[in-house]
Amino acid sequence: MASSFVFGVRTILGLVMALGALAPQAAEAARAFFVFGDSLVDNGNNNYLATTARADSPPYGIDYPTRRPTGRFSNGLNIPDFISQHIGSEPTLPYLSPELTGSRLLVGANFASAGIGILNDTGIQFVNIIRMFRQFEYFQEYQNRVTALIGPQRTKQLVNGALILITVGGNDFVNNYYLVPYSARSRQFSLPDYVKYVISEYRKLLTRLYDLGARRVLVTGTGPLGCVPAERAMRGRNGQCAADLQRAADLYNPQLVQLVKDLNSQYGSEIFVAVNTGKMQYNFISNPRAFGMLTNPFFMYGLFKEKIIGDSCCSNKSIIFTLVLNLFVRILRGFKI
Repeated sequence: MASSFVFGVRTILGLVMALGALAPQAAEAARAFFVFGDSLVDNGNNNYLATTARADSPPYGIDYPTRRPTGRFSNGLNIPDFISQHIGSEPTLPYLSPELTGSRLLVGANFASAGIGILNDTGIQFVNIIRMFRQFEYFQEYQNRVTALIGPQRTKQLVNGALILITVGGNDFVNNYYLVPYSARSRQFSLPDYVKYVISEYRKLLTRLYDLGARRVLVTGTGPLGCVPAERAMRGRNGQCAADLQRAADLYNPQLVQLVKDLNSQYGSEIFVAVNTGKMQYNFISNPRAFGMLTNPFFMYGLFKEKIIGDSCCSNKSIIFTLVLNLFVRILRGFKI
């Protein structure tokens, strides 16, 4: 969970471009927004669960409007919050929140749960988390609840017209294959074969999401998994990125992009948009001026890395998080989705 912050920053940068890619499908009015995935997009569901994968204590939330932890694995707003702002909607509530009733259901819902992965055995150390199959069961339950409010036809229109974000996959490496030396999955698969297996399971998840009515879906890849501070501290050598996790991301992301292309071809429509966050963050770092920055913000982030490695959530990171999110907002204003 400690790596969520820096990976989240990089994911935001990738989503900037992906939101622009959805521009031709824009609806004039705000539409529903649904979120599936892990800690990068969880906005509080795990607060309602007996699990160690939680973000309900300081310093999480130190830059949130209330200055209190909310269950977001962030110092402030997270990726879904900024997407909600851009589509002109109020933030989605966690699906487990008792406040998600009545007309608030029509805004959408966040089903994400920190610690989960594509595979059901990912994150077993966190015990009680909402795995992907259960998130989809909740999505079906959600549709039943909305049908009782507005009827089946309008519910179908709401779901078909919604924007959907799914962010999952990193934990299948960090909290599964590479969780411990000689993990069960690493004994079962070589890394290339494991990546193929994870992608095949992801295909099933995206197919199920389509069957549940999803028609506009942002699918994020993994960032540079080996470069997040926690992994550099535990697995890297001499402060360098962890080579094994970097290789995993390099194998995984292109195959995810190909999966999205294959599914769109299968359905005959651009249902899914692949967000290659790894490639996009590299473009951002290598050419910051193209994104309105005078210098590379991750260089400045590196000035704080020793403290961040020592303390997985410290006040220094709010400086960088605010800097990058301000960039995100500036660029995002130019897109229509």
